[in-house]
Amino acid sequence: ITSPRAALTGVAKASDDLEFELAAHLRDRLSAVRKAIEKQQMVFPKNEDSDVIGIDDFMKVQLKVARIIDAQPVEGADKLLQLTLDVGDHQRQVFSGIKAAYQAEDLVNRLTVVVANLAPRKMRFGVSEGMVLAAGPGGSDIFLLSPDSGAEPGMDVK
Repeated sequence: ITSPRAALTGVAKASDDLEFELAAHLRDRLSAVRKAIEKQQMVFPKNEDSDVIGIDDFMKVQLKVARIIDAQPVEGADKLLQLTLDVGDHQRQVFSGIKAAYQAEDLVNRLTVVVANLAPRKMRFGVSEGMVLAAGPGGSDIFLLSPDSGAEPGMDVK
């Protein structure tokens, strides 16, 4: 027969052993989680020369297919064309610095991609309500991005 004191001592020791095992297990799990997080962060190595964004920031950018329904040179601006875009459920006006690369009339009915949730920007010539995407260094070496045939104004670009 075990005395009550010995029984309590045994229970306390068992409790201490269990607590120690639980703490060790939690330390191991925490270490594994930290390693997984570090591995995820290493997918995009940090480059001090450029701004790196995470997927959460990228997912905030809303890209949509747009049809250019009108394009006009901007009087008093050397580089800008004023584009009227059909974005599916509405139209919007965008000023784009592509005048050196494109004749305004050649852009009408062309599909392009617009950053649809960019804050409107007041410019000297009016308000620009987005930004069309283009590649190249600029000037006459700029190329509007165009979706494949079948894309319709207002479609999300994913």
